[in-house]
Amino acid sequence: MACAAEAILQVLSGPRLFNSDSCFHKSNSLPSSKYYATGERESGFVYKPNLRSRKCYPTHSLAESFSCKCQQAESVSGAAISDNEINGVANASILDNFGVARELGHEKVRISSKLHTTSIDSIEDEAWDLLRASMVYYCGNPIGTIAANDPNDSSLLNYDQVFIRDFVPSGIAFLLKGEYDIVRTFILHTLQLQVSFELSELLVHLIVTLDNPKNFRIILPFVICLGLDMSWEKTMDCHSPGQGLMPASFKVRTVPLDGDDSATEDVLDPDFGEAAIGRVAPVDSGLWWIILLRAYGKCSGDLSVQERVDVQTGIKMILKLCLADGFDMFPTLLVTDGSCMIDRRMGIHGHPLEIQALFYSALLCAREMLAPEDGSADLITALNNRLVALSFHIREYYWIDMKKLNEIYRYKTEEYSYDAVNKFNIYPDQIPPWLVEWMPNKGGYLIGNLQPAHMDFRYFSLGNLWSIVGSLATTEQSHAILDLFEAKWAELVADMPMKICYPALEGEEWRIVTGSDPKNTPWSYHNGGSWPTLLWQLTVACIKMNRPEIAENAVKIAERRISRDKWPEYYDTKRARFIGKQARLFQTWSIAGYLVAKLLLANPGAAHILVNVEDMELVNAFSCMLSANPRRKRSRKGLKQSYII
Repeated sequence: MACAAEAILQVLSGPRLFNSDSCFHKSNSLPSSKYYATGERESGFVYKPNLRSRKCYPTHSLAESFSCKCQQAESVSGAAISDNEINGVANASILDNFGVARELGHEKVRISSKLHTTSIDSIEDEAWDLLRASMVYYCGNPIGTIAANDPNDSSLLNYDQVFIRDFVPSGIAFLLKGEYDIVRTFILHTLQLQVSFELSELLVHLIVTLDNPKNFRIILPFVICLGLDMSWEKTMDCHSPGQGLMPASFKVRTVPLDGDDSATEDVLDPDFGEAAIGRVAPVDSGLWWIILLRAYGKCSGDLSVQERVDVQTGIKMILKLCLADGFDMFPTLLVTDGSCMIDRRMGIHGHPLEIQALFYSALLCAREMLAPEDGSADLITALNNRLVALSFHIREYYWIDMKKLNEIYRYKTEEYSYDAVNKFNIYPDQIPPWLVEWMPNKGGYLIGNLQPAHMDFRYFSLGNLWSIVGSLATTEQSHAILDLFEAKWAELVADMPMKICYPALEGEEWRIVTGSDPKNTPWSYHNGGSWPTLLWQLTVACIKMNRPEIAENAVKIAERRISRDKWPEYYDTKRARFIGKQARLFQTWSIAGYLVAKLLLANPGAAHILVNVEDMELVNAFSCMLSANPRRKRSRKGLKQSYII
């Protein structure tokens, strides 16, 4: 809250809130949650938060300062879009090349659909054309890429939206290409969609902070507009998500301006899960946002974005949401099915590896970016404590290889003590027959999930790969994961990289676990399907471990058919021989994943923008703690509380 107030106070120190950068100022100003590109009227551009039927108009003198200086294009060929510039090129010329309005039902989504007219000399050229064709524009600036852009597919569902997780490989591709503005705009606009403060809290703090009543009267119209729109009223059965939650996706809607049919306005409409299939809020969106924010700073050299007051506040809100104490005894995040890339019921409820790997990486990224200040001390302490506990928990209890498999096979159960070997009461009969034959003598992996009396022995690619990238796995474990990947190449890569999980759920187990999901049939979609977008995570992991030849071989396999197959979302069957039965074509993150893999293999040093180096101070701290007190004592009397959230 103090950060929000500080951001608003900065308005008093300068003549304008926003400069030529549409909707955003390069200083630490706090823009509103929504901005609208409106038609020009006699009084100039009007800033209006869209909160149901409530409208808020600042006075004429303030409207010029608070307005989003952009204008809806009347046509692709002639009209000026805005007076802003990106890399010295007017937005009007950018939109002339790529920006048109495509009709989708009764709505208009500003996406680019005009491809380069030059001949395509390679798969990479085609991929870049398609990636640029998927770009979405808001207020005249590129803000993201839609999930899929197949012109022959009318059943869009929500594939015409910008997904946080889907945009990450697109954003990385643009960063590696030196095109930073779309990533910067995406980061700042999605920040404003975050579930944030209540207006009453903001006003109370401002009243206390602003000792000059005259200043408060000046800023009041802006505060009201800001506050009305910063508290998102996203509910499911009258229940709201926690503050700090990032949306799964958002849509840019172009709608007629109220009272003037000749003018239009761009509206950002976020989805926090209240409209998603299954109505599950995304846990991974905020984690991916932090990872992309760090990558932007490292690649562009522009640290001013992560140093902004509103961005710092956004990071803290995500951390507080993830680090809040609850009923769970484990340091892993407890989440429900469908809260990550696997967004349907697949039996990952509990503590799925994918979320833990992203969580660990996001914690390290956030700690690197958090500004040192008194208000961050307790949060950083909590963050460090969680990093130590989480790394030990995953490395010790999620790891499986032939040695660990033999230990589990001889587990004793019903152990009640602090020094129990079988801490989670795992029954040896849980070891599935397929694993006994599948596990190679050399290599291992991190299992998919761990709960009392339950180990999910399935191999999940994203969780294992990002455990390497984020240093959640040890160096030895990271090499072992890649060893297993090579040993089981025929199962995990086959004719198209790569399996999202292995093996697939089949028969009665499939019916019980998935609820007879017709999309998640065995060896399809999230149930053992093959996803080309995973190429980029594989490439980063291989480069980090100095084994790029593994990724190179996988990319060569993908190049044999991915362009010919029109860049599908996923592939079906054990060997990935068929295009997915419900797969969208021209899937943007399949395109972007391939491009990132190619760019990183051509310039391996660029992978540092995504890699987290193992923190030896945390490792040493845990080793000292373990050696000093190897057993957990029942009594905690006299122990000082280490942090407060």
